Amino acid sequence: MKLRRPPHKDFIIPLSSMSDVAFLLLIFIMLVSLINYRREVKIEYPEARKASRTNAEKNMEIWIDREGRLYLDGTAADLLGLTDAVAEIYRSAPGTRIHIIADKNTPYVHIDQVISTLQVLQYRVVSFVVKDGPP
Repeated sequence: MKLRRPPHKDFIIPLSSMSDVAFLLLIFIMLVSLINYRREVKIEYPEARKASRTNAEKNMEIWIDREGRLYLDGTAADLLGLTDAVAEIYRSAPGTRIHIIADKNTPYVHIDQVISTLQVLQYRVVSFVVKDGPP
């Protein structure tokens, strides 16, 4: 038995909806690029009499809350994790500035632990972040 094939039809891609797809893709890319991936820890900044700005493009932020918990760039860590992260940053980009951001009610013993760790690692590009106080 011989089967007959249907006649070959030309397929047409509708281009009228292509502009809609491109517009939705553009909106999606714009929204994704606006998302801020920086995680912050809610702390109360100490005040300073004189403040200066740093111009470093890439900074590592060490957050210390009032209970003494450490956060590296918004992610919870401990002193061993801090040591590993600082050593890795020093190997990959030695000019990276470390910002220490501590709550003004944090006991100094917790800040001293971080500073001592940085001293042992001989990391010298360190800044303390404070809120600009009254003149």
